Amino acid sequence: MAKSNGKTALITGSTDGVGRVVAERLAAGDWRVLVHGRDRTRGESLVAKIKADGGDAEFLQADLSAMAEVRRLAEAVQKATPRLQLLINNAGLGSGVARTSRQTSADGHELLFAVNYLAGFLLTHRLLPLIKNSAPARIVNVSSLGQQAIDFDDVMLEYDYSGSRAYCQSKLAQILFTIDLARELSGSSVTVNTLHPATYMNTTMVRQAGVTPTSSVEQGADAILELALGPELEGKSGLYFNGQHEARADAQAYDAAARRRLDALSRELTAPR
Repeated sequence: MAKSNGKTALITGSTDGVGRVVAERLAAGDWRVLVHGRDRTRGESLVAKIKADGGDAEFLQADLSAMAEVRRLAEAVQKATPRLQLLINNAGLGSGVARTSRQTSADGHELLFAVNYLAGFLLTHRLLPLIKNSAPARIVNVSSLGQQAIDFDDVMLEYDYSGSRAYCQSKLAQILFTIDLARELSGSSVTVNTLHPATYMNTTMVRQAGVTPTSSVEQGADAILELALGPELEGKSGLYFNGQHEARADAQAYDAAARRRLDALSRELTAPR
């Protein structure tokens, strides 16, 4: 019989890289883990490994480049568990995916903005009732040290595109969202924080970008799990970390007017069509 501490975690993008390490460690700590990814073979392989090691896991497949798929994933999570004490928005694409040519999602949004930011925005809001009912609970948004201020006149980068700009904008958007959501959740016993887990981890994303890895996925997993489980983070919310150290993000993250603009735009872009 699988061991369980009665708590459930969802980690998006957990069939590979740092997400996979986080999923394995949580399962080893007796969490029930909802594994998410696009590739069913990899997802079911990870679930089988976790179960063989005595853990409890279930695979949920979804392509987060389509908002309809994000909504379907939220429904699947709600069917899979009556409680969700931990949500880690880890899934993402790197600049190497669309380094030189702008690509769009199924909904017509710039691809990295859609996958790295909008998907997590929508999924989190869809799961908030479940998470609030499971409090105390935590949300962790996996962002990056690579950040660039959002140009609200060209959010979809139709006029000035580069893969690096697309990636950095999407990652800063996650941080603006984290600060806003922390305020919304004040008093609910649900906290939300964001982090740059480690620089140039040895992941598919980094290799696709043509960069030589300089840190390990284990180092990144340590930082993510500190935000997810660390007792010193209890009750702390709306913070940005570089690794395991609290840090300052790009100045736009602390601009309330920019956060309001992003929130309004995000709700518009993720509304059912």
